Amino acid sequence: MVFSLCRDEVQHIKLPKDIDDAKNLGIVLSRYKDRFFYQVLGAVFIIYIFLQTFAIPGSIFLSILSGYLFPFPVALLLVCLCSAVGASFCYLLSYLVGRRIINKYFPDKADSWASTVNRHRDSLLNYIIFLRITPFLPNWFINVTSPIIDVPLRPFFLGTFLGVAPPSFVAIQAGTTLYQLTSSSDAVSFYSILLLAVFAVLSLVPVLFKRKLREKFN
Repeated sequence: MVFSLCRDEVQHIKLPKDIDDAKNLGIVLSRYKDRFFYQVLGAVFIIYIFLQTFAIPGSIFLSILSGYLFPFPVALLLVCLCSAVGASFCYLLSYLVGRRIINKYFPDKADSWASTVNRHRDSLLNYIIFLRITPFLPNWFINVTSPIIDVPLRPFFLGTFLGVAPPSFVAIQAGTTLYQLTSSSDAVSFYSILLLAVFAVLSLVPVLFKRKLREKFN
C-alpha cells in the first residue's frame, strides 16, 4: 500500500497533531480503505497501541479518525481494545522501570491515590471503570502508577477496556462528521458530557449496592 501512494498523499501520512492533520489523513486513508481494509485497520491498531504504550498525545484524533473510516461497532471495538492493550503495555513498562520515577516526581500524588485504591480494593474493577470515564486523573498517570501501588493487571485491563467505551463512543460519533469539526473540542457537547456523567454514575451502582448489602447482613 505504501508504494501506491502519490507524492501529495505521502506528506499526510503522519501522526495527527490537530484536527486538520486528522482530516487530511482521513482523506488519504479513505481512498485505500476499501481495497486495503485490513492494512489500514492494522496500521491504526499498531499506531494507537504505540501512542498508548508510551503515553504520547494524539490518540483522541485516532479515535475520531476511526469513527470516520470504519463502521461504528468496528471502530468502538478497535479503540477500546487498543486503549486496553496499550495501557497494559504502559503498565508493564512502569512495573519494570517506573517505581523510581514515580517516587521521585509524584510521591504525594501516588501516595494519595494508593490510599484511595486501598479503600476500593473490593471493587477495583468498578473504580477503574469510573476513573476511565471521568477526567479526575490523567490516563497516563493511571497507567504509570497502577503497578506501583499494586493494582492487579486483570482488573486494570478489563476496567480500561470497559471504561474507555463511553468517551470513545463520543469521539467515534464525532468522527462521522469529521469534516465539520474545527478542533477536537468540537467533539464534546452538552449531550456527550451528560452521557459520560450517566455512565460514570452507573459504574458506581454495583459498588453502592454491594455496600448496602454488606451493611444489611452485618
